[in-house]
Amino acid sequence: MSLAAPDPIRPVPPGDFLASLAVQRRVISALMIREALTRFGHENLGFFWVMGEPLILTLGVMVVWTFTGGTHGHSIGVIPFVLSGYSLLTLWRHIVFRSVHAMRQNIGLVFHRNIRFLDILVARAILESVGGLAAFYIAYVPLVLLGALEPMEDPLILLSAWILMSWFSFGFGLILAGLTELSEAVERFVGPIMYLSLPVTGSFYMVAWLPVEAQRILAWSPLVNGFEMFRCGLFGSMVETAWDPVFLLVSCIVTTAIGVTLVQYAQKHVRMES
Repeated sequence: MSLAAPDPIRPVPPGDFLASLAVQRRVISALMIREALTRFGHENLGFFWVMGEPLILTLGVMVVWTFTGGTHGHSIGVIPFVLSGYSLLTLWRHIVFRSVHAMRQNIGLVFHRNIRFLDILVARAILESVGGLAAFYIAYVPLVLLGALEPMEDPLILLSAWILMSWFSFGFGLILAGLTELSEAVERFVGPIMYLSLPVTGSFYMVAWLPVEAQRILAWSPLVNGFEMFRCGLFGSMVETAWDPVFLLVSCIVTTAIGVTLVQYAQKHVRMES
């Protein structure tokens, strides 16, 4: 007589919130590990590439700008400005792009009792966020020790900005995840949308450097608010920043609410890739 292997994630009695939360944590953790292994494998540097990809991009841009004499004409040095800008820009782009067709690519996973499409999307976003933040600190610490960058003035504001930017990127990614399952044409617009969003990210400028009219318009961009908040935590009193955490938080909630609704509707129309 053979014995079946026990299910590692057991059913949770209804109403047991803490037990459900523990199961959810295990599901997300397992999906993050699976995602990292699927993308980077066991060979060579493996998990390092979760941090390595954004780190290489950021450091590469730093080197190019420095050796070509690139400057933005303001008091902030090129290296700290590029580090703050490209770290968040990479976070925004990676989370959004990893959401496109994420449902159909992982449709086989939802046959497991405890896994939902939303779990898969959450795991991908957390993996990108943690990897991006680790890459930022891997670049930041040596630069501070070498004197190329002043120590950050408010780590709490910086970390809060990173979390809110990760959340907003995740919410926007949810919307695209749902729409790309409902219409094949939407995928064609994702790349152009991301490029067209560059002027309203705040990656290449600070709001205080712009004309007053432009400042008023950009105040309505959640991305600009996130970049300004991040640079406030990094540079503090060295620069003038303009950001509204309440507006950014509301933007995160609204995009997530819309995205979750679209994902729940689109999951009925997901087709397995051939």
